[in-house]
Amino acid sequence: MSVIRSAGLRGFRSTVTELGADPEELVTLCGLPIAALDTDDLLVSDQAVGAVLELAADRLGCPDLGLRISHRQELDMLGSLALAIRNSPTLADVLACTSRYLFVHARSLSLTMESDPYGDRGVIALRYGVTTPGVPTPVQGTDLGLAFVHHTIQRLAEDRYGLRSVELPYRPIAPIAVYEEFFGAPVRIERPAALLRVPGSLANRALSGGDENLHRLAMDFLAGQSGSEAGALAPRVRIALQKLLGTAPPEIGSVAQLLAVHPRTLQRRLTAEGTSFATLLDEVRRAAAVRYLTTTDMPMSQVASLLGLSEQSVFTRCCQRWWGTTPSAVRKGRVGVS
Repeated sequence: MSVIRSAGLRGFRSTVTELGADPEELVTLCGLPIAALDTDDLLVSDQAVGAVLELAADRLGCPDLGLRISHRQELDMLGSLALAIRNSPTLADVLACTSRYLFVHARSLSLTMESDPYGDRGVIALRYGVTTPGVPTPVQGTDLGLAFVHHTIQRLAEDRYGLRSVELPYRPIAPIAVYEEFFGAPVRIERPAALLRVPGSLANRALSGGDENLHRLAMDFLAGQSGSEAGALAPRVRIALQKLLGTAPPEIGSVAQLLAVHPRTLQRRLTAEGTSFATLLDEVRRAAAVRYLTTTDMPMSQVASLLGLSEQSVFTRCCQRWWGTTPSAVRKGRVGVS
C-alpha cells in the first residue's frame, strides 16, 4: 500500500464542515482513522485520501472541493521538506529538492520540471501527478495538488509569477471558468498530464530571506530519510541531532523545527516510544565523542565544541559519566568504549 502523511488532509475538516457534511463520517467510510483529520504525521493510504476527497465532493455537490481546501493548506504541511524549500536560494533549488524528496510526504506523488509540451522555448512545465501504475488520476486530489503548488510558488516569488496555462488530464465537473478565476490563467482540459506552464526564467529567480545553513541542514536530514523508520520519530531525531552537532545548537527547538513539529509534540511522541530528547542527545554525543577521540587528534576544547558542549570541563564530566574516566584516557586507549 502506498502511503501519504495525513497532512494531506489538512483543511478537509473545516471545509467539509462549513459545507454542511460530517468529515468524520466520510473518512470512516473510506477506511481512514478520524485522527488523520487533526494530525499531520499519520501514514495513511493515499488512495483512501483520494477517495474521501471524491466522496466529499460528490456528497456535497461541490466539484471544486480540492481548490477550496487548498486555501487552508500551508507549506509547513510538508514537514522537513518545507524547511528546505523555505531556505532554498532559488526557485530552481526549490523544484530540485521537491522533486527529489517529495517521497518524504507521499511516496506516490511527483513534481518534475520538463520542457514545454507546446515547444515554447521561453516556457517550462511543472508536471504533478501520481506515479502508481494503474491508478486513475484522482480529480480532486490533482486539483488540490496543483493548487498547492500554485499557491506555494506565489508565496515564494511574492507575485503572480507569470503562469502561462494550467493543463488538466481530465474534464472536470466544475466549470472551466472556476479554474481560470482560481489560477488566473487559461485552463486546458483532457491533456496528457497535469501541468503548470511557467516562464523559463522563473527557475533562476533568487529568493529572499533564506538561511544557507538551515537549507544545508534540511537537505542533509532529508537525504537520510529513506533509511529511517517511517512510523517512528526517534530515528529521525537521531539523524537530525547528528546533522546539528558542530553546526548549530542541538536544542529541542532546533530539532523540532527541522522535523516541522512542535517541541511539546516531539517530546510527547518520544515518551510514547520509550525514550526522550535528552536521552537521544546524550547517545548521539557519546557516539560522536568516541569517533573524535579515537580517530582524530583534535584538541579537547574543539571536541567539546563539536559536541555542542559549553566548556571542556563539561566534556570531561560527560566522559566520567559515560566511561568512568577522562577524555585523555579514552584517546590513549586505556579503557574500552562503545
